[in-house]
Amino acid sequence: MKWFDRVNRGTIGISLLSVLLALLCGAVIMLLGGYNPISAYAAFFEGIFGTPYLFGETVRQITPLIFTGLAVAFAFRTGLFNIGAEGQFMVGQLAAVSVGILFPLPWYLHMPLAILAAAVAGGLWGLVPGYLKARRGVHEVVTTIMMNWIGLILVNHLIRTYFKAQAERSETIRDTASLSSAWLSELFGGSRIHLGIVVALLAAIVIYVLLWKTKKGFELRTVGLNRSGAEYAGMNVNKNVMMSMMISGALAGIGGASEGLGVYGYMTLSSSFPGFGYDGIAVALIGANTSIGVILGAILFGGLTFGAQNMQMAADVPYEVIRIIIALIIFFIASSLLVSSFVSRCKKWLTIRKGGKR
Repeated sequence: MKWFDRVNRGTIGISLLSVLLALLCGAVIMLLGGYNPISAYAAFFEGIFGTPYLFGETVRQITPLIFTGLAVAFAFRTGLFNIGAEGQFMVGQLAAVSVGILFPLPWYLHMPLAILAAAVAGGLWGLVPGYLKARRGVHEVVTTIMMNWIGLILVNHLIRTYFKAQAERSETIRDTASLSSAWLSELFGGSRIHLGIVVALLAAIVIYVLLWKTKKGFELRTVGLNRSGAEYAGMNVNKNVMMSMMISGALAGIGGASEGLGVYGYMTLSSSFPGFGYDGIAVALIGANTSIGVILGAILFGGLTFGAQNMQMAADVPYEVIRIIIALIIFFIASSLLVSSFVSRCKKWLTIRKGGKR
């Protein structure tokens, strides 16, 4: 019975149980729709692990989700709701691509400079709502959503005005700024997997150390948990709020760099958001706002997104079913008290049954 207690207490355990319940509910929905859930889930796993190419493409899909998930999770841990990862992602991508186009440098300077430019651009984009929150009391949800639209329009304008090479996209970056790796791509069957995954895992480690092993991380978490208490303890609340939003924005910006430098090598004009920022909210929620949880949440979310394509082709399951499963996962995690109650009832039922057998 000890494993029941561990699941009931641990947020990661609740997340894993929520995933299992969502998959079971998804199977029921597929049965009601006349689809075979066994064949569908088999096609799903085949679409992720079937070949090295498919696995590489899945990792490629996961990479930006780790960055945006970390961005949202970091803000949540410090008491802020960063809904602006979409805009921060886009301005970071444009900054990285711009550096990749404009500067003729050796790769050991060019690539880090492009990533740094993305971090600075995303951080400054996040600093604006952080400043408004700290100095003017404007709620960050409102300002970050507004900054998303400003970012989308501004990025399109800059591409169209200064970097337009073809009808719908910018010029291509120089090879010295690229995150793509020939040997890594060849290892995974010619997929578009790139070195951004290494940067993403390093970022997860850095965020864990910053939040849980440093004095500054303790301050940031304290401000998030109890702003009045932090101020009474002598902490600079406004400074920490702005720093938190800036770090969160920088993470999302580097996520944009991973797409621009690693997958495409250019940036396209767009009438809509790429979606990684909003998906990052779900990834952070699934991962219980922890570094390891975000990585696992990104694996799950990215795997579901990419594996759904094979479910659609091989098992003829509509893509909307996958979105329903993702929505159910989020629902069960958001209803963690309900899941905890379910676990407790199961524990009680097993205890009574075990006592009855005696």
